[in-house]
Amino acid sequence: MSFIVAIAALAFLMFVAYRGFSVILFAPIAALGAVLLTDPQAVLPIYSGLFMDSMVAFIKNYFPVFMLGALFGKVIEMSGFARSIVSAVIKVVGRERAVLSIVVVGALLTYGGVSLFVVVFAVYPFAAEMFRQSDIPKRLIPATIALGAFTFTMDALPGTPQIQNIIPTTFFKTTGMAAPILGTIGGIFILVTGILYLNWRLRTARAAGEGYGKNHINEPEVVAQGKIARPLIAISPLFVVGFANLAFTQWVGPAIYGTGNSEVLLSPGGKVVVQPVSKFLAIWSVEAALVLGILTVALFSWKVLAGKFAEGSKAAISGSLLASLNTASEYGFGAVIAALPGFLIIKDALKSIPNPLVNEAITVTTLAGITGSASGGMSIALAAMSEQFIAAANAANIPLEVLHRVAAMASGGMDTLPHNGAVITLLAVTGLTHIQSYKDIFAITCIKTAAVFVVILTYYLTGLV
Repeated sequence: MSFIVAIAALAFLMFVAYRGFSVILFAPIAALGAVLLTDPQAVLPIYSGLFMDSMVAFIKNYFPVFMLGALFGKVIEMSGFARSIVSAVIKVVGRERAVLSIVVVGALLTYGGVSLFVVVFAVYPFAAEMFRQSDIPKRLIPATIALGAFTFTMDALPGTPQIQNIIPTTFFKTTGMAAPILGTIGGIFILVTGILYLNWRLRTARAAGEGYGKNHINEPEVVAQGKIARPLIAISPLFVVGFANLAFTQWVGPAIYGTGNSEVLLSPGGKVVVQPVSKFLAIWSVEAALVLGILTVALFSWKVLAGKFAEGSKAAISGSLLASLNTASEYGFGAVIAALPGFLIIKDALKSIPNPLVNEAITVTTLAGITGSASGGMSIALAAMSEQFIAAANAANIPLEVLHRVAAMASGGMDTLPHNGAVITLLAVTGLTHIQSYKDIFAITCIKTAAVFVVILTYYLTGLV
């Protein structure tokens, strides 16, 4: 019965998310409904002590990233930089390669360390402008951004700084460069297969006479041609964000705060504020980089921005509030589901899969799908079963680097089900619905999941790491 309760809560939330209902409203209803069927008297304590605590912790850590990412995307749009870059890219690669161009832009930002959520806000103005100029259906934008930001540069390519590639290091004593050959093979498979799929969808749409479409919402502002900046100036804020993020993470942050705890006392006798640097440095670095990126845009286009910054910033902040609350509500849902006895049954059942790599891949991607979070599902799976995975791998002479890469890639597989926070954010930012765009996002999800087993098969056939 407890197993059915956990699955029913997940199915209900996926259904309402797909139908376009607010996850902010229905995530707690789904989670607390499961608690009600498990232990009625625990509903209110779980709501206050687990759901809300998890939701607030997410907002505390990540709302500034959402807000600054939305503002960065908005000033890129209002300044005309998005249109300038898109026009330049079209001249270089041609209108028929608009999909590839957006995938590459998203991949560069993600591999450069920019948060996945920030990439959504930053890339959308470019994607909307390019798809509109190329008359490509807008409904394909979410899947295109997802391919560039949520797949191969998130956890497949060696060295990516995204959290999904960092979490396994603490369990397997590896580095972010683990299994570079397998990771690269997996990344190439995802990129090539994903591009082939999206281009097939584009050809199908054009054959049916479908273009960009009309009456869309959340459309970036069209800037007059005379106000468009030069491409080198327009792209400079992206380089500033990427380099600043790297600099703050690798050099500036450790030089200022060290690697332990940061202790700050503003006045004698006041409260000492202690923060673990390792926990917050990546977040601080992204925030600082985004501020510098916004200032770079303002430096080059203040005359264009001055008259519309007030209204534009209000719109950006409103959008970031909705996106962050959607995702935080999902985070709270995942925390409650992970505490249910039915979830423990699922977790224990997955232990029976004999092959260590297949066991790890299925366990991680299943738990990521149930919780709606790549990092959350992987953390739960590895915290509970990493010792079992290591023992089985040692018995089969499988390097721990392979375990690392399989776990990282599997986390970004079925996590992107309809209730996933990143999916909901992506659709909210682009002004589209699950009904319009989720089918193509799910196809990318299937490609990403298949890539894990391609990597496992490659290892067993070749022994490459």
